[in-house]
Amino acid sequence: MRDYQKLDVWKKSHLMVLHVYKVILPAFPPHEKYDLQSQVKRAAYSVPLNIVEGAGRRTEKDFAHFLDNALGSV
Repeated sequence: MRDYQKLDVWKKSHLMVLHVYKVILPAFPPHEKYDLQSQVKRAAYSVPLNIVEGAGRRTEKDFAHFLDNALGSV
């Protein structure tokens, strides 16, 4: 199993999630609280979570598949 915490891409995606939660989401208008905010939250969290899940896979092909999913969430 790869140590995902050593991957630069995971570190950057983690910082992105923190930025989304601290800066981006509070700037949204209140009427978007349940629709657009929810979608942005799920997409932001999906990036590092896909990297972590891929890091736990055995083959490079599986890892690449999850990295591709993470890229799609960006």
